[in-house]
Amino acid sequence: MQRMTALFSAALLTAGLMSAQAAFAQDPAQDPAAAPEQQAVPAQDFSDQELQQFADASQEIAMISQEYTERLQGAEDEATQQEVRMEANDRMVEVVEDSGLDVDTFNAIGHTIQQDPEMMQRVQEMAEQS
Repeated sequence: MQRMTALFSAALLTAGLMSAQAAFAQDPAQDPAAAPEQQAVPAQDFSDQELQQFADASQEIAMISQEYTERLQGAEDEATQQEVRMEANDRMVEVVEDSGLDVDTFNAIGHTIQQDPEMMQRVQEMAEQS
């Protein structure tokens, strides 16, 4: 169970970084002050299907995060580190979108489960079953 919590923690931290980078990568003119509004999705709006998609994507993102963390640590300079970060970000966005969620919904679920232990438990159980 601790392993699953660690995976979700890694995925959530990564997803938070991913969302900030992805938002600006997709639309550099976006107003940063508008970003909090995008994540204000109430918990009751998430279906079981969305939670399952989140659980599946989180597991893949945790593996990507581990792989790219190792590559980042081996990067020689700031330019190489930025290249590694952008590549990791692109892969994580792809995983989320392939799961059937958009990045904002994925991040909203991640934010919600950090605040809601019952939802975290449900998502962990879904991840263990897949």
